Amino acid sequence: MERTFTVIAAVLGGLAVALGAFGSHGLAAHFAAHPDLQGPYETANRYHMAHALALLAVAWAATRWNSPLLPWAGWLFVAGVILFSGSLYALSLTGLRWLGAVAPLGGAAFVAGWALLALAAWRG
Repeated sequence: MERTFTVIAAVLGGLAVALGAFGSHGLAAHFAAHPDLQGPYETANRYHMAHALALLAVAWAATRWNSPLLPWAGWLFVAGVILFSGSLYALSLTGLRWLGAVAPLGGAAFVAGWALLALAAWRG
């Protein structure tokens, strides 16, 4: 599990950097024409990177504590990146506001992941 989550975290982190650069440079004209869509993109990118790092914390925690909660925490962070950041990236690129309705599901996955990580550490 530690290796799997470390690899996924590295891929997600690299992707966050690439998407951040793409948003700043490749989408400059898009955001100039649609300035209201830049904020959601930046939020998506910020949470994407933060939870790539959180996944590294889960991988590290798994080396310290043998808890069945840690895999759940890790997969919830992955799901959160896909649902929260993914929906906001898509909203920013398409302007389809209904995609924003998916973001709270990802946010709930993030919160649950943090809660399980905390509980695993507490019990550790």
